[in-house]
Amino acid sequence: MADSTRELSQAPESTTVVVIGAGPAGMTVANLLQRSGVDCVVLERRTREYVAQRQRAGIVETRAVRMFDSWGLADRVLGGVPHQGILELRVDGEPHLVSDYDGSEGPTARLCPQQMLVQKLTAEYLVNGGDLRFEAADVTLHDVTGDRPTVRYRTADGELRTLTCEFVAGCDGDHGISRTSVPDGTLTPYAFDHGIGWLTVLADAPPPAHPLLAVSPQGFAAHFPRGPYTSRYYLQCPPDDHPDAWPDDRVWDALRTRLGDPALVSGPITDREIFRLRSLVHDPMQYGRLYLVGDAAHIVSPMGGKGMNLALYDADLFARAVRDSVHDQDDTALRTYSERCLRRVWNDQEFSHWMTGMLHDAGDATNSGPFRRGLARARLDRLFTAPGAARAFSELMTGLEFGESAGPPR
Repeated sequence: MADSTRELSQAPESTTVVVIGAGPAGMTVANLLQRSGVDCVVLERRTREYVAQRQRAGIVETRAVRMFDSWGLADRVLGGVPHQGILELRVDGEPHLVSDYDGSEGPTARLCPQQMLVQKLTAEYLVNGGDLRFEAADVTLHDVTGDRPTVRYRTADGELRTLTCEFVAGCDGDHGISRTSVPDGTLTPYAFDHGIGWLTVLADAPPPAHPLLAVSPQGFAAHFPRGPYTSRYYLQCPPDDHPDAWPDDRVWDALRTRLGDPALVSGPITDREIFRLRSLVHDPMQYGRLYLVGDAAHIVSPMGGKGMNLALYDADLFARAVRDSVHDQDDTALRTYSERCLRRVWNDQEFSHWMTGMLHDAGDATNSGPFRRGLARARLDRLFTAPGAARAFSELMTGLEFGESAGPPR
C-alpha cells in the first residue's frame, strides 16, 4: 500500500466511487450507482472485447432478476430466455424433474450467459454517459483508511493517472488487486478444497430441454444451455487432470455414458478446461473505504449456480449503502455491509456444499466410500419424494429466503 514515487502526468480527477473491475459485479455496481445519481469511474485492466466474451455462469436466479426489475433494468440488461423453473436430476439414467419455482409472485430466473449480461450492462452504462476505462494497467490503491482514497493507474498509451474518491468497490475477482491491497492479517480467509475436478467443455451442440445434472457410477456429469445452439458440459475428473487427456471422442463417450443418453448429439468443441472445485470466504468484506464485491471476497463451488448471483447481491447492497450515505448522510448500511453480505454468502456456501457432496458421493464411490454413497442416495430419494424437502430446495435455488431488495433510489 506504499505510495508510488512516480510523477503523475495529469492533475488528480475526483469522483465518488472508483469501481475496480468490469465483470458482472463491477458493471452491476456501476449501473445501480448511475441510477442512484452517484458518479463513479470503472477501471478494467482487460480490453472491452476480452471482457465481453469471458464465459462463466449461465443462470441469473429469481432473486437477482427481481433485483434488476426493482431498479428498472431487467428488460434492458437480461437477455436470454426465462428459465422454466425445472431442473432435471438424472440418476443412473433415470430422469427426475425437480422444480425450483417457490410459488412467489414476480419474474423468475433467466437463462442468461455471463458474457451476455456483461455486454448489456456495459452498453447500458455507456449509453447513459458512464465513465468506463479499459486497459487500465498497474492499478494501485492508497489511503483507503482515510477520508479520500486514491487510485492510480496507467492508461493503454502509458500515461499515469490518479483518481480521488470517497469509496472503492473492489470487483476484480479472486486474483485482482483489490483484496491483495489489504494488509496481511486484516481479513480472515476460510478455505475448503472439495478434492474434485471438473472438465468443462463448451460445444456447438443442441442444448438440453432443462438444465441437467447426472449421477452415475462413472462419476458426475452435467449439461446446460448456453444459447439456442450452444451447450456447456461438465465431467467429474481428478483435480490434477489435464485437458489434453480428454480428446473429443473421450469427452463424448463419457457424456453419453454418464448422462445416460447414447444418442446425445455431439458438435464442435470450442473450449475446454479443468478446474478444481473450491470454496473461499474472506471476513470482513471491507477495509476502510474499500468494499469487496463478488469473487474478490468469496468463491463458491459452481454447484447450484450461486457464484455470479452472490456477486449481484453484493453489488445491490453496496450500491444502496452508498446511495444512503451520499443522499441521506446515513452510513448504517455501509457499516453493516459485510455482515449482511456474509449472511447470504455462508447460506449459499452451505447449499452449494450440500449439493456438491450429494451429487458426487451418490455416483462414483471410489473416494466417498459406500457409507457416504448410501447417505447421498437417501438425500436424493428424499428430494424426489418428500414435498417439504423439494420445497426447501426450491427456496434455496431461487435465493429468496432473505427477502427482496429495498428497491431503487427514492
